Amino acid sequence: MLDRKVEDLKILFTKEQIEQKVQELAEMINKDFGSNEEIVLICVLKGSSIFCCDLAKHLKMPVEMEFIRVSSYGNAKTSSGNVQALDLTLPNLENKNAIIVEDIIDTGCTMKFLTDIICRTHQPKTLKVITFLNKKMARKTDIEPDYYGFEIDDKFVVGYGLDYEGYMRNLPYIGYFEK
Repeated sequence: MLDRKVEDLKILFTKEQIEQKVQELAEMINKDFGSNEEIVLICVLKGSSIFCCDLAKHLKMPVEMEFIRVSSYGNAKTSSGNVQALDLTLPNLENKNAIIVEDIIDTGCTMKFLTDIICRTHQPKTLKVITFLNKKMARKTDIEPDYYGFEIDDKFVVGYGLDYEGYMRNLPYIGYFEK
């Protein structure tokens, strides 16, 4: 049973703010790639699934979607820094434009791991990183996303794909618990 309840959440970003930001991010990608350049969205499961699907709806170019699964949190509220590759199966990305879609980058360890392995083993034409939330103050690596929605401080956030022990991903907003 969860020791925290939805009623205890403070709203950080509303459903409307999220929708507007997703559209803005899609417009940036549309501008950078144009309507004729194909891209492969690499969705990092499970947290990025909602963001990735919402983003794809606003992209104007041909889009292929792939899904990978890694973990650095487990059921903890902070990243362990140890990345577990649960499923990194991807098609041939050689000479393709790829964008890794993440829900949140905090320490950067997971994204550093992913960008290194994808560049080394798949050799895409371009590899970009988009994250919905950028927790820059927690960074332990030199990784920076090419696109991000919101920068946040040291809050444990849930909703819009982000979970607490597997729950609350379905919330249409992003909230946090007071410490």
